[in-house]
Amino acid sequence: MQSLPPLPACVWRAHELGNTGQAGHPSGFASLDAQLPGGGWPSGMLTELISREPGTGELRLLVPLLRQLSQAQRLVILLAPPHIPYAPALHSHGIDIDRLLIVQAPNAADRLWAVEKALKSGSFGCLLAWLPQERTRPEHLRRLQLAAQAAQGPVFLFRPLAAQFEASPAPLRLLLLPRPEQQLSVQVLKRRGPVLAQPMLLNLPQPMSTIRLRRHPASLPLPDAMPAGLGTAHTGAGLPARPRHPATLN
Repeated sequence: MQSLPPLPACVWRAHELGNTGQAGHPSGFASLDAQLPGGGWPSGMLTELISREPGTGELRLLVPLLRQLSQAQRLVILLAPPHIPYAPALHSHGIDIDRLLIVQAPNAADRLWAVEKALKSGSFGCLLAWLPQERTRPEHLRRLQLAAQAAQGPVFLFRPLAAQFEASPAPLRLLLLPRPEQQLSVQVLKRRGPVLAQPMLLNLPQPMSTIRLRRHPASLPLPDAMPAGLGTAHTGAGLPARPRHPATLN
């Protein structure tokens, strides 16, 4: 009996992890890489990171990737972050802040436009985008997924908790929930592969160096200006930039 030819790389069986055609970028977590198609963060597609609110550990989940890309002189775009990241905290994790570009777009329509244009440009190593909570519709996500197929680096969309119950064309969707002792629960909601019933518990990376802030005199207010070293493209009003004490990276 003649054996059947092997399936092409674009076809995957439901009981197996999908083959993306290229190796994923290592996440820095071996247990997570084992559950991601391609063995790491994929390129050429959307990855949704869903959480209850900003600051639950979603940025620290990406620290190993951002450190790797920035030290390789690849551009990392942060589009419409809810808070401006604190430069010394990023530096303490080994991230080259000179390779970061922050784009501020408070208007929902401008934000969606900027995400699509950034995807079509393909001139980045990684894109992190915070979508508007109420104005993002399925057709917007389909356009972004189509544009992401040309991206040479990972593309992350940060979405609110309610998005987990909505349909999405993103091939990879993760639910992030904070846990005690600097840990993060990561549940795979969608992937090209079998259902993963149990969430993973990851230990979040700690700073490579300690940050110590000098105490400000009581008569001097904390500065509102963005910390030096972060590139910024303005499309609207500025975002608050007061550093936390002690400095942390969520």
